[in-house]
Amino acid sequence: MVTSAGLLLYRVADDGAAEVLLGHMGGPLWARKEERGWTIPKGEHAPDEDAHDAAVREFTEELGSPPPEGPEVDLGEVRQRAGKTVRAWARRADLDVGTAVSNTFEMEWPPRSGRRATFPELDRVAWVPLARARELVVAGQVGLLDRLEEALTNP
Repeated sequence: MVTSAGLLLYRVADDGAAEVLLGHMGGPLWARKEERGWTIPKGEHAPDEDAHDAAVREFTEELGSPPPEGPEVDLGEVRQRAGKTVRAWARRADLDVGTAVSNTFEMEWPPRSGRRATFPELDRVAWVPLARARELVVAGQVGLLDRLEEALTNP
């Protein structure tokens, strides 16, 4: 079974409205997809690797800097449509999205061309209101946003 771990930054405005930090998935397969084309910063980890350590590592790789310190909420696990399990934590902290620089991946592009191209794992990073985030993230991650909202509503 493929497992991933992620760290979802959130911040709360003076009016109580929550925003989360999401990344738009990079590469040509996601280039024109806005809704359901965003994700929390996350990545796969080995079964013997601590999931929280993996979440922090993946955040650092995908945004180019370690996550800022802050209190955390364990959001538990969700299963995405393709069967991948995602374990996540939410951390209350702020981050300047202008400083984000994603790592890259390589794939054959165009398909069957024999050519390899390099793309960023996340091509954009943005603070998104929680309600809008539910429309943007891949469907399997909506439950994590619901759990964060529950934790913020009922501390």
